[in-house]
Amino acid sequence: MQPDLADPPVLDAAGYQALTGASDAQIADLARFQDLLAEWNEVMNLVGPLTIATYWTRHVLDSSQLLALAPEALTWADLGAGAGLPGVVLAILLKGRAGAKVHLVESMAKRCRFLEVVVKDLDLPAEIHNVRAEDLKLRVDVVTARACAPMTKLLGFAEPYLYRGATGLFLKGQDVAAELTEARKAWSFASDLLPSQSDPRGRIVQVKRLSRVR
Repeated sequence: MQPDLADPPVLDAAGYQALTGASDAQIADLARFQDLLAEWNEVMNLVGPLTIATYWTRHVLDSSQLLALAPEALTWADLGAGAGLPGVVLAILLKGRAGAKVHLVESMAKRCRFLEVVVKDLDLPAEIHNVRAEDLKLRVDVVTARACAPMTKLLGFAEPYLYRGATGLFLKGQDVAAELTEARKAWSFASDLLPSQSDPRGRIVQVKRLSRVR
């Protein structure tokens, strides 16, 4: 039987390390994050419970692929960072790089408590902001988000960061084309759709030069 071409690769820690060249220390931190995510997911809705079993593909590879699209970027803002995806994964992989910092922006206090535990436990170059994304005026290299909001609303959240020179890299699913069409009714922007390593149905939307439609 031929495999479904729409199915993403299924990786474990060793497979992820072989694919990406992550260091042993990074793999150890990512494994610890998996444990914390599974533990906290028992008491609050962070990710779909079944996705813990495909953690290395669904969450780690999905998040870490952004680094290859902005290899020189040191400062990131993850909007709606609740589960730490992609922000915590990015912080783990940026750990030890001079000047690296990931801003984890989350409006729900209980999810910020989870992020605080993770950041402290793993000693990550990350700062947690318990505020609405659009109310924070940070200058960063890249603004990102996953499963945060439809594009029209997400661009509103990201506007202050894009205005200050950030590039947007947003993880999206198979309905992204329709989301972009709808978003262009309210926003003018340059965008590229990039393939996802973790799921052939997914896309990464790169956004620059955002302005409101008048």
